[in-house]
Amino acid sequence: MARSIYITSAEGHTGKSTIALGVLDALMRVSPRVGVFRPIARSTEERDYVLELLLAHDGVHLDYEDCIGVTYDDVRDHPERALGTIVSRFKAVEAQCDAVVVVGSDYTDVGSPAELAYNARIAANLGVPVLLVISGRDQQDHAEQLGTTTARTPAQVQQLASLALGELTAERAELFAIIVNRAEPDDLTAIVDGLRDERTPVWAIPEDRSLVAPSIRGILRALDGRVVRGADELLEREAYSIVIAGMSMVNVLPRLADGAVVVIAADRSETLLATLLASASGTFPDIAGIVLNGPFELPDPVLQLIDGLELGIPIIATDFGTYDTAVRIMNTRGRMSLEAAQRYQSALALFQTHVDIAELTIEMGLAESSVVTPLMFEYGLIERARSQRKRIVLPEGGDDRILRAAAILLARGVADLTILGDEADIRSRATALGLDIAAAQVLSPTDPEYVQRFAAEYARLRAHKGITLQQAADTVTDVSYFGTMMVHLGLADGMVSGAAHTTAHTIRPSFEIIKTKPGVDVVSSVFLMALADRVLVYGDCAVIPDPTSVQLADIAVSSAATARQFGIDPRVAMLSYSTGESGSGADVDKVREATALVREREPGLPVEGPIQYDAAADAAVAAAKLPGSEVAGRATVFVFPDLNTGNNTYKAVQRSAGAVAIGPVLQGLNKPINDLSRGALVEDIVNTVAITAIQAQGVQQ
Repeated sequence: MARSIYITSAEGHTGKSTIALGVLDALMRVSPRVGVFRPIARSTEERDYVLELLLAHDGVHLDYEDCIGVTYDDVRDHPERALGTIVSRFKAVEAQCDAVVVVGSDYTDVGSPAELAYNARIAANLGVPVLLVISGRDQQDHAEQLGTTTARTPAQVQQLASLALGELTAERAELFAIIVNRAEPDDLTAIVDGLRDERTPVWAIPEDRSLVAPSIRGILRALDGRVVRGADELLEREAYSIVIAGMSMVNVLPRLADGAVVVIAADRSETLLATLLASASGTFPDIAGIVLNGPFELPDPVLQLIDGLELGIPIIATDFGTYDTAVRIMNTRGRMSLEAAQRYQSALALFQTHVDIAELTIEMGLAESSVVTPLMFEYGLIERARSQRKRIVLPEGGDDRILRAAAILLARGVADLTILGDEADIRSRATALGLDIAAAQVLSPTDPEYVQRFAAEYARLRAHKGITLQQAADTVTDVSYFGTMMVHLGLADGMVSGAAHTTAHTIRPSFEIIKTKPGVDVVSSVFLMALADRVLVYGDCAVIPDPTSVQLADIAVSSAATARQFGIDPRVAMLSYSTGESGSGADVDKVREATALVREREPGLPVEGPIQYDAAADAAVAAAKLPGSEVAGRATVFVFPDLNTGNNTYKAVQRSAGAVAIGPVLQGLNKPINDLSRGALVEDIVNTVAITAIQAQGVQQ
């Protein structure tokens, strides 16, 4: 069975690069060595943006120059010689990889059957089967505007596929699968049914205008413009329509639309200000950006007024006239890029939702690897969370990172979300950032109905501390307490916070409200340390400064349970500065006592201690120091004697070994509450929510 795949299409502008990104991402989840190859590039001088996009994917370690076959000029000059070069250069890449994603040419002549035939010929000579991408949109529709085209009917799609398959057959290329991209959402089933046969997988992906509409940054480039004002992050917003503001102000305002780019003559300051005020009012649509055309500078008083509004809407200036400006905007197409992080994530989410990833990888003959890379582990987290969706509350709705993570989580179907904060403010900010969080519930922590209910319950729980109902009402309006009460009362299955709050602020309410599991005395934490080829568990690195022997045993038992929850077979190393019976002293004795307690509590759990890190991790050292141990040299769970050792060790491994540290993951609570670093990246938040959802799946209701 094939281990590489050739992605090509029957015409241009099918979204082939998006499909290539999805395929690459899917293969990286099951194999640690996946490469990319571009048989034909436009030129050697201009970098190929599709190849750069794929090479930038986590886990791809190839040089750009090695992944190019030939240029279009080479093919035109001597097709046979070019084909020979392509084959030899591909074989060099193939030798370094378990699988290769080959992305066919981009159609210099849109719809040219000769180009498909040449791609088929390349695939046949490489010995790589073809993933054929068919567009669900009419590429010859000259009425196209900002990514909008006419949908093809299922019959039209079937006819185009039949013609393309004829070209593949003529060149003796093997068909692997068909993906119909940008299909009409209501026609997905009919399209798949019309193309499917017993041997060929067929998938259909619906049109998503956000992926094909141009970004404001793309429009900026097309106009050779300059940014006059506006937040740089908002340049990635999509433009869905164009409004030419060539009339009076009172006639412009009714024509504004959500996601529109408004073209205004640069000397019409009153129209510019009216448009900005309309956007600021909240009673008019939320536009994506403004283009000022013509060789005129804005007066200083106007700029001063714009600065005072603090809207962040991108305002672009260009010297082109109105007609040329409009034409350039209309001809700008959406493009996948690393700059457009949200578009990138949306594309992956759409692919994963509509393409059977398991079937894809099995058909390619890629069995699950015994090696687990960080990327493979993170993908496993997402898939496990998606398998049984839970509701997670995110208290820090005012943080842009939380909103960005929420959009990714919702698009991928990882969890149902409740975001805390003022609903109007949060949804407005998400729209301004170009994020879709429509599926999220947004709750105000001062909502009287919830405050009254939460206060009554909190006062009951803390009555022994003398907490009055009024004091409780004041307390539960704090977002950490509000979110924890939601988890306690079953309105959410878990909580993730800490991006804008301290660890103490995040987890203190859980000590008071959620409390610890039966048989567990302390709340502790672990980091899931994703190394290059495996995942280890480190505990405790974040909560208990100097655990007693009893607490250390608690940490070990909880860490082993956490390891099992995430598919890691626990073999526990109780770390110290000596191994076995070789050392003595209070610190070693504490670890020795803790090890005995673990064996007493969990007789079937493999545990060794005291043991040094090298003896726990390295088989050669283990053979010399603890021969015959079922843990030494094979440990997967490392329990540190104190917080100082644990915290420094995880950071040292993270920085020096390039490990991905996922966590801290809190353990020991009745229901999952997890803390974020205040420097957390969006991907950290996504992973932590997935972890929390998985923990919630194991909670007995």
